[in-house]
Amino acid sequence: MLQLYDYLESGNGYKVRLLLTQLGIPFERVELDILKGETRTREFLAKNPNGRIPLLELPDGTTLAESNAIQWYLAEGTRFLPEDRLGRAQVLQWMAFEQYSHEPFVAVLRFWHHAGTLAAHSEEEIAAKRSGGEAGLGVMERHLGQRPFFVGECYSIADIALYAYTHVAEEGGFELASYPAVRAWLERVRSQPGYVPITERVG
Repeated sequence: MLQLYDYLESGNGYKVRLLLTQLGIPFERVELDILKGETRTREFLAKNPNGRIPLLELPDGTTLAESNAIQWYLAEGTRFLPEDRLGRAQVLQWMAFEQYSHEPFVAVLRFWHHAGTLAAHSEEEIAAKRSGGEAGLGVMERHLGQRPFFVGECYSIADIALYAYTHVAEEGGFELASYPAVRAWLERVRSQPGYVPITERVG
């Protein structure tokens, strides 16, 4: 059986957890508390030298790290990844956008709130994260104003990648009321078969 090394509050872990659930693939979830340094143990670093979750361990012991790489592996040959060359490239485009123009801002501010470390950061740092997050949300708003999902007419791993931290963006102080197309898309994602909330213990 697949093993998913995970932290329940993590949006990156949630991406994989949600996809596995929607694919109906059984897995065992191994909870590691990142706030207690449980991903920095010698045992875990032997599996993932980068010391981060999520990490997927296959039945033969092979491990795969990085949430979007894991999603791509799991989505191959399924409805979550387009068959055509351009569609696949567009999915990858939005997954790269999530990693470079969304997660470093929206997810980081949320983490600072959750970890109780917001006060340790300067007003300038916080403002820069907020500005970057709002810019990313603005790009999403304009794109989703013209289509139901990020690529074509179908729900894909591009949507899962961006949903993970967008739907909890308000936990980082972002106001989603200004992004009606994003909010409508969030509802479409929630209506997908097999949907589970971020804090639901599955696996």
